[in-house]
Amino acid sequence: MKDQLLQFRCGLTDGIPIGLGYLAVSFTFGIMAAGAGLSIPESVFMSLTNLTSAGQFAGLGIIQSGASLLEMAMTQLVINLRYCLMSCSLSQKLDNHIPFAHRLLVSYGVTDEIFGVSVCRPGVLSPFYSYGLMAVAVPGWTIGTLLGAISGDLLPGRLLSALNVALYGMFLAVVIPPARGDRILTGVILTAMALSLIFHCLPVLRDISSGFQIIILTVLIAGAAAFLFPHKEDADHA
Repeated sequence: MKDQLLQFRCGLTDGIPIGLGYLAVSFTFGIMAAGAGLSIPESVFMSLTNLTSAGQFAGLGIIQSGASLLEMAMTQLVINLRYCLMSCSLSQKLDNHIPFAHRLLVSYGVTDEIFGVSVCRPGVLSPFYSYGLMAVAVPGWTIGTLLGAISGDLLPGRLLSALNVALYGMFLAVVIPPARGDRILTGVILTAMALSLIFHCLPVLRDISSGFQIIILTVLIAGAAAFLFPHKEDADHA
């Protein structure tokens, strides 16, 4: 029990920057959701049940265009498909005896930032550590949406654009510190950035949806890194 509480507290501490970042980004989403015609409860419920910035912003566009539910479902599937890969990766850090209920709850909170923090944590990942992260991140994302939906059109467009950039800055803050002490991880990150730029610029590749681009790049880069630089489990548990 003491170990579980300790893991939860560590998750709370590590989740504070994520929660603060989510508060800023979801504030923008709340304003946009109100502009798209969603009520305050609808906007908050969307953030509480999704926890995906790209999916939610894309969903607003689909709602405004009056597209079908099938198009909404397919769009969300493509955009958020990367979370399946993240979940598979995190499942390898969980103890084999973790019950399904814990795995299900952990999967609810798999986001880019939570994944980045969790995967960089050494040793076996405790579900209670994940719960600590979610206990800060989820309220941050939801409360930010609430505040944004209430605020309406009070903020100027330039400030909204600045808040959108906050999410990317927060993710860089998660990735860069562990990369500074690991040349392999630094190489993987730089390779991912270079290939992402190629996908964005080349005529054929840039026509691929952003969700599938992430899946393709993740499989290629992570697969190559795993093959060239295999992880030595025995050394970690020694």
